[in-house]
Amino acid sequence: MAAHDRYFSGLAEALARAGIWRPTLLIDKTRMDHNLQLISRQLPSHLSLRIVDKSLACLPLLEYVMQAVGSRKIMSFHLPVTLQVLDRWPDADILYGKPMPANALRQLQQTCPDSVFRRLLQQTTWLIDSGERLGQYHGLAESFGCDLAFAFEVDVGLHRGGFVSPDALAQAVSQLAGYARLQCRGLMAYDAQVAEIPAVFGGPAKELRNSQQKLSAFQNCLPETSREIINTGGSKTILSYSADTPANEISVGSAFLQPTDFDLPALTALKPALYLATPVLKTVNATLPGPSWLTHLLQQFRVFPRQGCFIYGGKWMAEPVSPVGLKTNSLWGESSNQQFMALPDNHTVQPDDMVFLRPTQSEAVLQYFGDIAICQNNTIVEYWPVLPTV
Repeated sequence: MAAHDRYFSGLAEALARAGIWRPTLLIDKTRMDHNLQLISRQLPSHLSLRIVDKSLACLPLLEYVMQAVGSRKIMSFHLPVTLQVLDRWPDADILYGKPMPANALRQLQQTCPDSVFRRLLQQTTWLIDSGERLGQYHGLAESFGCDLAFAFEVDVGLHRGGFVSPDALAQAVSQLAGYARLQCRGLMAYDAQVAEIPAVFGGPAKELRNSQQKLSAFQNCLPETSREIINTGGSKTILSYSADTPANEISVGSAFLQPTDFDLPALTALKPALYLATPVLKTVNATLPGPSWLTHLLQQFRVFPRQGCFIYGGKWMAEPVSPVGLKTNSLWGESSNQQFMALPDNHTVQPDDMVFLRPTQSEAVLQYFGDIAICQNNTIVEYWPVLPTV
């Protein structure tokens, strides 16, 4: 048996021994540990890690990662999740990864216990992407009667918003003289575009240099006392930084689990650690609805398979990986109830066998299947509950 088949056979046996016969997310703890150690070891010594909660939306998973990398820094994106993170770790240092509408905070004040709301304001660094939002947060600080900390979002090449030039940032910095209750802690610069730049335009290495130069120019617009956070990165670039980066912290989440969207040349040392397992309900001689001659014709041209199966559930953000040759088929289409999957002619799949898919991302996907099964040495050792989606 090939190593690929042995690996997934071991996972299937672990699930069977645990009595799991429904769609289930599984984390290979040994592989995750490899990724945690590799990232920690290769990161330049002056950089700290800020853990992205939306990509690891499970408190036990967040705790495991935070302990492994020695960080209490969290990048958060959704107020209900932020509140749960702060309840679990009152000393967490929260940086928001997207601008939060001012009205969302006003509404939360009406529904949240005052002590909890005050802790949120005290522990969180909010993200400011424009002069207009800076003024809005000044209004919030006056309304709440407390100081608010923030970081400026700057555009280093992704073009998803934020201050687009050092001159624009400098103008915003000049506004702070009139906003006594706002405290600037630094910058946030997401550089996800780096890994996607094709070689014809210089490739990732050149784009990373460009983004780092832009970050340095933005940093120079801040007073020395407002450079506590110079945040950049993301899972796609986590292994690419050198000691001369102007950043002092890197955000990361998905790379610890390595879903398929992160299968990039710069990340080949990381191991896939997150899988979706689901049972086979039926195996079939694949036949399309309608006249039989059409099925035969499409099979002759290899457009439609001769063999297939229907699985428990489907239409997920995930790519099939086991058994070898398992594929979706566009002619049959997708189903969230019983998805058809093509199989090779010589397959040995039987009803009740487990098939495996790799999620394309960990964000949102982690929260869809209930408790995550944690596997170590081909044994399900525990179950980790996930955070709610709302």
